[in-house]
Amino acid sequence: MKTHLDWSAYDTYGVGDAYAGIPATGGNYAKAVAVCMNNHQCQRDGKGVMCPSYRITGDPAHSTGARVKAFKAALNGELGEQPFAHPDLAAAMDLCVSCKGCKKECPSAVDMTLIKTEYLAQRNEQLGLSRRARLFGGLPDWLHRYRRPLAVLVGWRNAWPGLARLAEGWLGIAAARPIPLPAARPLAAPVVASSGERGKVILFVDTFTHYYAPEVAVAASAVLAAGGYTVEILRPAAEDGEVERPLCCGRTYLSQGMVDAAKREGQRMMAALAPALAEGTPIVGLEPSCLLALRDEFYSLSLGPDVAQLGKQAFLFEEFLMREGNKGLKLRLKPLPGGRAVVHGHCHQKAFGAMKSVRKVLGWIPEFEFDIVDASCCGMSGSFGLEAEHYAASLKMGELALLPAVRAAAADALIVADGFSCRHQIADGSGRQAIHVAVLLQRALA
Repeated sequence: MKTHLDWSAYDTYGVGDAYAGIPATGGNYAKAVAVCMNNHQCQRDGKGVMCPSYRITGDPAHSTGARVKAFKAALNGELGEQPFAHPDLAAAMDLCVSCKGCKKECPSAVDMTLIKTEYLAQRNEQLGLSRRARLFGGLPDWLHRYRRPLAVLVGWRNAWPGLARLAEGWLGIAAARPIPLPAARPLAAPVVASSGERGKVILFVDTFTHYYAPEVAVAASAVLAAGGYTVEILRPAAEDGEVERPLCCGRTYLSQGMVDAAKREGQRMMAALAPALAEGTPIVGLEPSCLLALRDEFYSLSLGPDVAQLGKQAFLFEEFLMREGNKGLKLRLKPLPGGRAVVHGHCHQKAFGAMKSVRKVLGWIPEFEFDIVDASCCGMSGSFGLEAEHYAASLKMGELALLPAVRAAAADALIVADGFSCRHQIADGSGRQAIHVAVLLQRALA
């Protein structure tokens, strides 16, 4: 079996373990599947993220463990000559939201998100890409080439229920779900004044921030500048064949199994980051799933040895501030009106232990109280909540804890969420507008 991702990290898994149950085909990919030891931690309620689909259905068939069993059957030849196109495997993966909760909370660290990407790539190879997958996966390119006409079409679709129903029939996008509108203008390089006394940082502005929430990048630049950093927006390398197109981590492509396209984006990123990696300059990101792709999925995209160094220099915005706070950084902050907030963590922030930095940084704001919602996945999970067949499941995930907590928040309380799709779900499910931590800190600058 030829795999699309690099699974060499699992090369030694299962060595000497007679009970590992490694499937007969699939090589190192099969070993990644076989790390599951059937302890059923994915079939539980309560604290944590894992497993959102099991939590809303109560059916073990929608748990990480059941998905592992389905993959073992596929790789053992039990699902025929085209196992990745088999309906049994599709049914097992149907409600997986790629939250990475299993990688953090499963004692065996099953990475079902990465396993799913390989599954989708294999399935696409056998069945081809759907129109919807091409649309969602290619979003960075669509926004670069056709941002204005797309904004017009999305505006019409959101305003006219009949058009939304037509789009649902043609593309499978839920008519009941508003589609986010791109910002009136994408990000232009923010002008910030800084002494630069604490050095330079490279700000990685992802696709979602660049086109949908440029105010987040502006706010982050202002906060970093106030802390004494020179902020440089990451731009494509001079030799990049698409130097005018903003950089992308490849997350949208990975989520649709479009691995070759994700690799191309990864190669552009690595070329652009080469000077920063050579100089040891910190790289700061704003969208959790995008920045953390640099520290996680990039290892599986065959992007070369510099990925290891990138993993040491890439930080989420709050992670960087916490690290620098431990080295003497002090932001001059003032109390905020209302003085309280409800905070929701993106699944990938939770999976990588990044919520402690959010807690630390918010604690710098004088007289500020906040509650971090103990919630599983918000349910939007990128394009999942936009898909017609998953719209109801998406809302059920949000209703487990997040949306009730937001509705119960005081009218003057701020709602804070770093994830773009999380903010989308909160707005749709509660009518409240959530903000990024960077925007909150900018408001608190003295």
